[in-house]
Amino acid sequence: MKTSQAGLYLIAHFEGFSSVAYPDPGSGGDPWTIGYGHTKGVKPGDTCTKEQALAWLAEDVEDAERTVARLVAVDLTQNQFDALVSFVFNCGAGNFERSTLLKMVNAGSPDEAAQQFGRWTKAAGRELAGLVRRRHDEAAMFAGELA
Repeated sequence: MKTSQAGLYLIAHFEGFSSVAYPDPGSGGDPWTIGYGHTKGVKPGDTCTKEQALAWLAEDVEDAERTVARLVAVDLTQNQFDALVSFVFNCGAGNFERSTLLKMVNAGSPDEAAQQFGRWTKAAGRELAGLVRRRHDEAAMFAGELA
């Protein structure tokens, strides 16, 4: 399964574009981010073009897609897949693998799974408004209410 245009839009919308590397908003440091949420090998002072950012986004989304495909043991709708890819893109494969969200998905409990997104709104111990909005929209997409 591949992420739909709606899923890519959701990720790009919440990541936002930055041509200059910036520190993680939660920690004020690592990981440094550039483009549309790209973190691999990014260091202070790095810059990129929009074209490079889009190429990185495609690569990073593929990584998240592979994680979802590897860890989810049940059939997903396109909306569910897109929401989970966005979550993995933002929270990382390890957090997803250990999450109750994944357990609920694999248990075939989509309503309970959708409720789990809202538990992931903190960075460095602080609740961030951007994460609250993102998790709300991911949950809505997962439930089929946002496409």
